[in-house]
Amino acid sequence: MTDLIEALQAPTADRGTGAVRTGTPVSRVDGRAKVTGQAKYAAEHPAPDLAYGVVVSSPAAKGRIVSIDTRAALAVAGVVEVLTHKNRPKIRSFDIAYKDMTAPAGSPFRPLYDDHVMYSGQPLALVVAETFEAARYAASLVTFEIAAEPHGTKLSANLDRAYKPKPLKAGFEPPPDEKGDTDAAFDAAPVKIDAEFYSGVEHHNPMELFASTVIRGEDGHLTIYDKTQSSQNSRWYVSHVFGLSKNKVTVRNTYVGGAFGSGLRPQYQLTLAVMAALHLKRSVRVVLTRQQMFTFGHRPETVQRVKLAAERDGTLRAIWHQAIAETSPIEDYVEVVVNWSGLLYACDNIKLDYKLVKLDQYTPIDMRAPGAAHGVHALEVAMDELAYALKMDPLALRLKNYAERVPIEDKPYSSKELRACYELGAKQFGWDQRPLEPRSRREGTELVGWGMATGVWDAMQMFARASAVLHADGKLVVSSAATDIGTGTYTVMAMIAAEAMGLPLEDVTFQLGDSTLPVAPIEGGSSHVTTVGSAVAGVCEKLQKTLFKHAQKLRGSPFADVKLKDVEFVGGTLRLKHRQEAALPLSAIMNDSGLVKLEEKYLMLPNMLKQRKFRRLVHSAVFVEVRVDEQTGMVRVTRVTSAIAAGRIMNTKTATSQITGGIVWGISQALHEESYADHRLGRFMNHNYAEYHVPVNADIHAMDVIFVEEDDRIVSRLGAKGVGEIGLVGVAAAISNAIWHATGKRLRSTPMTPDKVLGGGP
Repeated sequence: MTDLIEALQAPTADRGTGAVRTGTPVSRVDGRAKVTGQAKYAAEHPAPDLAYGVVVSSPAAKGRIVSIDTRAALAVAGVVEVLTHKNRPKIRSFDIAYKDMTAPAGSPFRPLYDDHVMYSGQPLALVVAETFEAARYAASLVTFEIAAEPHGTKLSANLDRAYKPKPLKAGFEPPPDEKGDTDAAFDAAPVKIDAEFYSGVEHHNPMELFASTVIRGEDGHLTIYDKTQSSQNSRWYVSHVFGLSKNKVTVRNTYVGGAFGSGLRPQYQLTLAVMAALHLKRSVRVVLTRQQMFTFGHRPETVQRVKLAAERDGTLRAIWHQAIAETSPIEDYVEVVVNWSGLLYACDNIKLDYKLVKLDQYTPIDMRAPGAAHGVHALEVAMDELAYALKMDPLALRLKNYAERVPIEDKPYSSKELRACYELGAKQFGWDQRPLEPRSRREGTELVGWGMATGVWDAMQMFARASAVLHADGKLVVSSAATDIGTGTYTVMAMIAAEAMGLPLEDVTFQLGDSTLPVAPIEGGSSHVTTVGSAVAGVCEKLQKTLFKHAQKLRGSPFADVKLKDVEFVGGTLRLKHRQEAALPLSAIMNDSGLVKLEEKYLMLPNMLKQRKFRRLVHSAVFVEVRVDEQTGMVRVTRVTSAIAAGRIMNTKTATSQITGGIVWGISQALHEESYADHRLGRFMNHNYAEYHVPVNADIHAMDVIFVEEDDRIVSRLGAKGVGEIGLVGVAAAISNAIWHATGKRLRSTPMTPDKVLGGGP
């Protein structure tokens, strides 16, 4: 064992430094693996005797399968099997078996279950072959006879069938009861706005295609590499659908090439890959095509109506917000669309309403800032319109109605630095130089406009477990079944642990992406840092206490008669705060205590009794400059300033990246993205990168991100809230408002394409 006196006298590597600090810019610890190709994604894990599956999709939107002809496909050299509903292995029949951890109310979709066709693109067969090329070719030879039935995929043609989902059954936060008498207040007010809004379907388009590689062990154990936002959710789903015990299935997702909602639920390639592996008793990989990426969840098509009423001085008297969105025939997919209108602005009369319409399409799924991306957009464009009806600056109108308590439920905010967002964002952008009247600035052939909007999102926390193992050499391994979809989870969790234990970042490893690790929630809702991060902080605190107790027991220990509050973990050492020369390396404590490793586990549970007394939100203020060519209708977003209040920021570099990515997606929502359907076929037609328009580098210009100082210990022990969603919310509204300021044309539908700009709406 290391002699204690020698360890105390031995020089350490810069005892005052060495550990990374949260709140600083740190590059991704997984960056090198990604840029050098060492990071393996779901379709890149090798396996002996691997077979390849290719999905055959339905050309019909609704009907029944009369017959399937697989003879030509089976005749192709290398084809092993063609699975259909007629010859698939046994799967469970009860709805509950298909309910993953995020499933909405209703009956989940079951791939290859029976002869029903419920939507265009539905998987009807899986061709499995020795090579991918053989499977792909054979899949083109499978033919079906389908007895088509009348289908409906157009929301506007079915609004009369809208219904209110049942709150308890749907499992979502329904609009709260009306506050005051909104209709009477609206009728009595001198200044009114009544506007309708439309948002088209958007599809997730992450670079990594959805894929599942199922590796079958000799004992029948399935190791599955899946593109998912939760390895444990996929494991749960597979176990229940196929009746497998959880120790027979391991799911891994160590690297995920983008998701932002598309991987919340297990997608059908997972079911089909497992089905084939069980049927053939061999390893199987299934990868969807880019076109098939448009055959499952999407941001739902939504129509909205917003009515605002105010006094002539800008005081809001009424807020009325209604939304109607689409869902599938089998599930009630719901979003919190209108509730945001009861959270932002002080008003005595608020009425909110939300309904669904069943269409013959796949169930929608969360996409970055679900509900808020549409709901806040409509509210913020309507607020801008009200400001002009009042001849009032849009920012001044928002400040006039700034809410100190939550308007719809009269609760305090856990923290709210939105006023600082307005102030700092406006100053950075130069908002005070903005002329009020539209069409006031022109440069060449372009009209220049400035617009702004408010953003809001929930600050959520769930429960999670974490484990930590400190090894004798001073290396720390922290684990939780979290997910990193590119947001920086690896890095931030390692930073939290490194800071807690006073270790250099390179001495800390964070393990995630494995269903056998301690339980973690699905990565979504901007909750991973508040949840898993708090669990990591908690387990490191337990490790600190245990290590301190061992240090106290050492012969001649300077820590024998002090308390934990009198010491600190810095530079890989434990030292006295008031005698910094009295420091002992953690490895010395371990060795002198005869410890090979020291392990702790921790369960993080939210303090719900405390949290329920507050409304926990993140806020933003977005300022945008656009340039609009009157001759072509082309809109360029040339400058964006986004001021964010999201609690303590753990890593300013990755957090800034999250916000800038959200801004880019907001620009995409505003000007580019929409999935166009041919309703005669009931099918999305622009199902590829060539025709589904997203921004490119030339579309993105200057972006400034400001993080307002905020520390919220009600949301999390770290003071953090979350930045994944808030970067997008409000951006499209600010762009719409800037287009109005540039042109005097009010656009209330997204995307705001050149034809709408030239035509003046809607």
